[in-house]
Amino acid sequence: MKPMNVPTRRWFARSRWEPASMALIGLGLAMLMQPWSLDIYSWSFAVLLAGVAGYTVAGKLH
Repeated sequence: MKPMNVPTRRWFARSRWEPASMALIGLGLAMLMQPWSLDIYSWSFAVLLAGVAGYTVAGKLH
């Protein structure tokens, strides 16, 4: 397997994906707890799940 070049390595850096995933988790929680819109509430679990999955994957990156 050949090593990744520098721009690709920078794109897949943990320092970029962990904060984005944590923001997605926070957005999902805010969507879950808001009382105004049923549409936002209905998408909250999918956003929260995407954030948790992203955080799990980001933890494996270098």
